[in-house]
Amino acid sequence: MQAQTAPPWYVISLRPRGEHAAMRRAAARRGAQVIALSPWKLVARTDAQAWHALDAALRASRVVFTSPAAVRMATRLCRDHGQALGARSSTVAAWIGVGAGTAAALRRAGAPQVQSPTRMDSEGVLALPTLQDIAGAEIGLVTAPGGRDAIGPALQARGARVLRADVYERMPLPPSPRALATLRAARGTGVLTASSSGALEQVLAGVPDADAARLRAMALVVASTRMADLAQALGFARVAVASGPQPEALIAAACALASGSMR
Repeated sequence: MQAQTAPPWYVISLRPRGEHAAMRRAAARRGAQVIALSPWKLVARTDAQAWHALDAALRASRVVFTSPAAVRMATRLCRDHGQALGARSSTVAAWIGVGAGTAAALRRAGAPQVQSPTRMDSEGVLALPTLQDIAGAEIGLVTAPGGRDAIGPALQARGARVLRADVYERMPLPPSPRALATLRAARGTGVLTASSSGALEQVLAGVPDADAARLRAMALVVASTRMADLAQALGFARVAVASGPQPEALIAAACALASGSMR
């Protein structure tokens, strides 16, 4: 039997711990392997304060969810209190997801009339017609500390009362020795991918200097132009913006960069 050759390129994923499966599937379809370098893990909040905040947010006429994880954790918190997330449709007129993945998670949770922007970032959400002319309105914001922090202040600046519910937290993780060893031994073209500015900053700050330098020398795919500006400020010279934050979009952009490097 002929020995299997290693993929000619690889992707470094900065998704939270346990959230790399979709990246692996998308990369495998394009002949790449994934090195998981998680900066944190997601921890659900189940305390009374989190429930009261979510209950209040779901009483607003419009509710913004900032990630599929926010939908998943909110669904779990509702279930813990004998409710279904989608059952709040009598009070929520507009369910809003930052991106297509969040919108799909909302639909799976039973939410009707789900909206999401074509531009899948904070700026895209804030441009939605339903979030204009909101002076005096209550807007629910289901999220986590440190995530999509531009949305709440922008809505408040438009005169809305923002009812924020942090339904999970990002618990920082030290760099995985196994992941670092795999990265150091990797051969071929590597492309770093990031859909979160915080994840990029966390990883660069957490790994040894030599590894941080290696990451900065790689091509980087990010999910928004705002992230691209930050990446350049962090020392990345070759940055591409994917069409969205979904794994398939990130991998497609990474593949284009890797193909150029391998010619």
